[in-house]
Amino acid sequence: MKVAKFGGSSVANATQIRKVGDIIKTDSTRKCIIVSAPGKRNSDDYKITDILIRLGNAFKNNVSYEEELNIVIDRFSEIIEELELPPSILMDIEESIQGVLTNNNYSTTMKLDALKATGEDSLAKILSAYLSSIGLESNYVNPKEAGIIVTNDPGNAQILDESFQNIYKLREKDGILVIPGFFGYTTNGGLITFSRGGSDITGSIVAAGVKADLYENFTDVNSVYTVNPKFVDNPKEITTLTYKEMRELSYAGFSVFHDEALIPAINEQIPVCIKNTNNPNLPGTHIIAEKKKDEKCVVGIASDTGFSSLYVSKYLMNQEVGFGRKLLQIIEDEDVSFEHAPSGIDDLSVIIRESKLTSEKENNIVQRIKNELNPGTVTIQKNLAMIMVVGEGLMNTVGIAEKATAAFSQADVNIVMINQGSSEVSLMFGVEKEDLARALQSLYSAFFD
Repeated sequence: MKVAKFGGSSVANATQIRKVGDIIKTDSTRKCIIVSAPGKRNSDDYKITDILIRLGNAFKNNVSYEEELNIVIDRFSEIIEELELPPSILMDIEESIQGVLTNNNYSTTMKLDALKATGEDSLAKILSAYLSSIGLESNYVNPKEAGIIVTNDPGNAQILDESFQNIYKLREKDGILVIPGFFGYTTNGGLITFSRGGSDITGSIVAAGVKADLYENFTDVNSVYTVNPKFVDNPKEITTLTYKEMRELSYAGFSVFHDEALIPAINEQIPVCIKNTNNPNLPGTHIIAEKKKDEKCVVGIASDTGFSSLYVSKYLMNQEVGFGRKLLQIIEDEDVSFEHAPSGIDDLSVIIRESKLTSEKENNIVQRIKNELNPGTVTIQKNLAMIMVVGEGLMNTVGIAEKATAAFSQADVNIVMINQGSSEVSLMFGVEKEDLARALQSLYSAFFD
C-alpha cells in the first residue's frame, strides 16, 4: 500500500488535477491520497490558502471580505467546470465557507483555522469526484472520519498518539480514499490546523498510521537537489537521503518538505519518495533509514537567510555558574526562540531569526543583559545567512571541515561563525547575506564538481 500526497502546485488547476488522476490510475496500490489547497498557477499567481487567510483577517477586523471570497469561489468554479463536474460541488464549497463565517459556536481563532482548512477540504472533494468520473472507486474522507485527533493549539496542532490506531482502520475501507491535508480535530470535535505547510504532516501521519509500504510526496521538482538551483545552474540530483539528512536539509532552507513532516514516517520507518507530478516516471529522491557505508558522505548544501547573531563576551564567563541559563532566560522572557548557541570560554553567540526579533524586543534584551549580566561586550549583528553542509558520517570523515573552509577562502568569503559537533550530520557556517551566493557556488564546486 502506498500513501501519496500532492502539493499545491500539483493541484493548482484542472490540467494538473488530470495529471494527478492519471498517476493514481496507473498504480492500484495508491490507496490513500492527501491533497493540499490549490497553489500558484504561475509565478505571479496566488495560493488559495493565502487568500483564505486574507479573508479571515478581513472578517476578524469587521471589514469587507467579498473580494477574497469571490477569488476563492471563482478559482474552485473554474476547476470544477473544466473537469466537467456537477455544479453541486461548488454549492457545497460555498456553503462550507459561509457556514464557518456564520457559526457562532466558533471563537475567532477557531474560525480562522476553519477558513484556512477549506482550501484543502474543498480540493479533496473535487479530486474525489473527479476520480469517480474517470472510473475509479473513490471516497472523500474528512480528517475526523479518518481519526486524525490533534492537540488544541490553533495553527500549530500536534498529532495525538491515539490517532494512529484510528487511522490504521482506513485499510479496511474500499476504494481510493482522498483526505484533505493540513488539519485535524480535537477530542472535543474542534477543527485545528497544523503549522503552515501542514499537508506534508498529514501525509506522513497517514502513512505511519496505515503502515504504508511507501509514502510518495508529489511536488513540482524531479528530485531534491544538492544545492538550491537559484544559486547554482543545473545542480546534481540527490537519489538517496537518510531521514536525518532530509530533516537537516528541510530545516536549513530546502523547501521540499515542512521540517516537522517526516517525524511520523521516521518513527514507523516508512520509506519516502519525492516525485514530480509533471514527470512521474522519473525515480525521484528516496528517503530511507540508513545509507550504505560506501555512499558519498556529503549529500547536500542547504542555506537560509534572515538571521541575527546576539554576541556576548565576558571575561571568566565559563566560571560564572548559571550565566548561559540567565542569558537564555532573558531571551525567553521576550518570547523569542533561538536557533543555535555556539560558545567559547569567554564568548557566547545566540543565533536568532530576524522575524522573531522586533526592535522593541532587541532593545529590551540588550538592556537586560547589560544590567543583569554585566558583560564586557554585547552586540547584535544582522543580515546573516546560515549554510549547512549535510551528510551522515561527517563526524567520522577526515577533511570535510578543511575542504569547506578552503572553499570559503577561494570565494573570498569571511566566515562569521562555525558550529560543528552539535549535530552528527551537519556542519554549519554563518556568513554575511551578501556573500551567500559566492559561498554556495564555491562549496558546490568543492564537494560536487
